[in-house]
Amino acid sequence: MSPEHRAKELNISFPAQTPGYLNLCIQSGKQLITSGHVSDTKGKLGAGLSTAEGYEAAKQCAIKILQSVHARHGTLDGLKVIKVLGCVNSAPDYIEQHLVINGASDLFHQIFGKETDGYHARSALGFVSLPTGAAVEVEAIFEIK
Repeated sequence: MSPEHRAKELNISFPAQTPGYLNLCIQSGKQLITSGHVSDTKGKLGAGLSTAEGYEAAKQCAIKILQSVHARHGTLDGLKVIKVLGCVNSAPDYIEQHLVINGASDLFHQIFGKETDGYHARSALGFVSLPTGAAVEVEAIFEIK
């Protein structure tokens, strides 16, 4: 089953996107590089939000990334996830950023294959705040195969 088909089975839609202030996904050679995509979930992990809520927020970010990649490339087929950077709005003593960003990684694994085109390098970092008070921000780099 293709990544495009898997995404649609997961009820991920691909609405048309209106260009904004910044490019949400740009192509450079055989790479698609996304801007950071923030979660609709607001708040701070470890101070009001649980790791499970953060996981879902990271998944929201990954869905937005897929929509931006699809808008730029026209399909999810023929892509490989190369790198994911996850930023987590964290309380000073919060240490589960990696578990939060698993929400994005797990969705990419589910769509592109955990041991094949979805197997990616990743960083998960804690921040004192994120734009708009978002709980999570994620960016990614894809390779066009």
